[in-house]
Amino acid sequence: MFRLWGKEFKDNRMVRDTVICDDTDDTRTHKIFNALDAICYEFDLSKPIWLDATIDEFKRHDKTRFTQDNFVDSIDFDYLEIHIIEE
Repeated sequence: MFRLWGKEFKDNRMVRDTVICDDTDDTRTHKIFNALDAICYEFDLSKPIWLDATIDEFKRHDKTRFTQDNFVDSIDFDYLEIHIIEE
């Protein structure tokens, strides 16, 4: 069971969160992208851009933050954090 936790923060407080579960036989990368798409759909956000720093942080910690720099549209929160909680 693959689970990805998506959290939206504003002023150091979690505004909302969701957990996306994936039982498919997809690759780990596809599961991450599909879960991020589901989180963005649920939170009504545009899809963030994976910058080099974002990718490096995610590779090291299985967790990363998407700030305004990662979004084309303007966002009304400080950052979106994703974290793999189970593989």
